[in-house]
Amino acid sequence: MATLVEPSFDENILRALCETDCGVPLLLDRIKQSMISCREAAAFLKRRAGVEDEYGKAMQKLARQAANEYATSEAKAGSFVNAWQSSMRTHEVMAENRIKFAARLNEMSEELTNLAKEVDKNRKTTKDLATRYERTLQESENITEKAKTRFDVTAEELERLLLQKEGESLKDNAMQSRSPVNGKRVIGKAVAKGGLLLKGKNPQNIQRQEDDIRARMSTASDAYRKAVTDTQTIRQEYFNFQLPRILRAFKECVDEIDLGTQYHLARYAFLCESIVHSDASIISPPDENSPGLKAIMESIDNRTDFKTFMQAYIYAHGGTNTRGPRRNGPQDEGFLPPIPPPHHYSANSPSPSHAPIADKGRPTFGVSLAEQMARDDVDVPLIVVKCCEAIEKYGLTTQGIYRIGGTHSKVMKLKERLDRDLDSVNLDAEEWSSDISNVTSVLKLWLRELPDPLFTSSQHADFMDAARNENERARHIRLHERVNALPDPNYSTLKYLMGHLHKVVQHEAQNAMSVQNLAIVFGPTLFGQGQPGINGQLNGMADASLQNKAVETILEHYTDIFVDEGEEA
Repeated sequence: MATLVEPSFDENILRALCETDCGVPLLLDRIKQSMISCREAAAFLKRRAGVEDEYGKAMQKLARQAANEYATSEAKAGSFVNAWQSSMRTHEVMAENRIKFAARLNEMSEELTNLAKEVDKNRKTTKDLATRYERTLQESENITEKAKTRFDVTAEELERLLLQKEGESLKDNAMQSRSPVNGKRVIGKAVAKGGLLLKGKNPQNIQRQEDDIRARMSTASDAYRKAVTDTQTIRQEYFNFQLPRILRAFKECVDEIDLGTQYHLARYAFLCESIVHSDASIISPPDENSPGLKAIMESIDNRTDFKTFMQAYIYAHGGTNTRGPRRNGPQDEGFLPPIPPPHHYSANSPSPSHAPIADKGRPTFGVSLAEQMARDDVDVPLIVVKCCEAIEKYGLTTQGIYRIGGTHSKVMKLKERLDRDLDSVNLDAEEWSSDISNVTSVLKLWLRELPDPLFTSSQHADFMDAARNENERARHIRLHERVNALPDPNYSTLKYLMGHLHKVVQHEAQNAMSVQNLAIVFGPTLFGQGQPGINGQLNGMADASLQNKAVETILEHYTDIFVDEGEEA
């Protein structure tokens, strides 16, 4: 039996099916159920593909039509038109993704339909084979039964003849007590027939008739014996060899269609997640240098647009209004002298609130960590301390802190000011404290722009190896060793940053930022994106889960790794 199936096949199920009398109809009914389920899934995917395709094409048409109509209309120009066209392009990209999603669903629907057809074809082939083997066995059993009947009739005819030959009565009790298959009916007919045949016969004829019956009985016996042997052979071959193969073929049909349907449904779930994530990344890109839909809309500068429109309008119309009242005229006609214009700050004496910040030549973005710390004679970069203190003061209870990005234009403005003169920037001002996400985005931007990541490039592979440990305790110990091996500037900066994130986690009930959420945000930031792997190729995306796991473990064990007993006390 074991040689009839592959090692991957469940022999216990096959053995149980072989021992039941309803193995074949059981599997046929199961295949029928699975095929119906497969076809239902294929029909759903096809209908869902139609919905997605219609939605994608309608959105694509709408976005293009809106962009073209705006371009030919007399609507506002300036930053508004740039934002409008960018938002329409964003909608086009989302529409194209939906159309591609619909195409993938159509492919899956066709694959499921073809799978059902193929399984149905194999089912019919196997069923025909099973029917043929069963018919062969039934025919052999019928032949055996007929041979047995002929042998019994011939034996009783011989017995009747012998009784006549010895002069015994045809109604002897010994004759009637014999009970073969259908004995009474056969004996009665034989006796009645024999009485007529033997009536008036002489001994020589009786002897010849006996010899003839004995010859026919020998032939019938040989035929019956051969039929029994052939039937036994066919039966053994069917139950020991053919039936397991047939049941195995049916079970393989069940497995093929069940696993195929499950695979495509799992693939469908993955595609659903992917399309949602794709839309989210298009609307709000993880890269802060690529503005999302919100940043595009916030980039509209109505004040500047109005000034530009006003200047262009005045220039186009010569600064006069021929249809309205005159501004100036003779005093004898009632015109008053012009009111002197209000005082404006000159370019050399700007207003205190918007005075430009002078560049002190101490940049902090894109500068080596060790270089700026040695230059400023500090243990932790000043920008890290400044940003973290402001975040702890205004943002610990802000929901989605660090996960939600700031406004792109304001982030770039704050970066420029910090890079020119960090000390003069007041993060307590309403401009920055009212939306602390701008400060968190600047801090993450500073970390990303370090020439060498905080977890240095030279130790990237060591950190990844440590993060691969499945055992929590072993992973903690290995990562602790890697952290201790960091250069002093990196270690002290990491210690301060992890202490700050530890405070953020303590307010998880308000800000909804768990250790796992912060690890997802800071994994690529602290390790740097696109670090070279073992094969020399950039594999930052491939290591993303390990980077997140490393940051998560270090943050979870912040006290064990960074805080001494004396400090904790």
